[in-house]
Amino acid sequence: MIGRILLVYLLLVNVAAFAMYGIDKRKAMRDQWRIPEKTLLLVALIGGSLGAFAGMQVFHHKTKHWKFILGVPVCMILHVVLGILYWWYFLL
Repeated sequence: MIGRILLVYLLLVNVAAFAMYGIDKRKAMRDQWRIPEKTLLLVALIGGSLGAFAGMQVFHHKTKHWKFILGVPVCMILHVVLGILYWWYFLL
């Protein structure tokens, strides 16, 4: 049960992260109000690192900012490690 909830959460947060990077890119091109960088990094940290990374690649957004070049992959590594630990301790 908890595993399904976790999977749904991760799916939703990654879709949201991907969308946020796309929306922010569009707003940047139109010189409109932007999503704060802190928010974009936070959504990656709370589980949306794969969606954030995909958004960076697809929309070519934040690919020259060191905070994102290093921060998002570090979050991805952290999430993979946490996923392995979860699998190891709760599913084996």
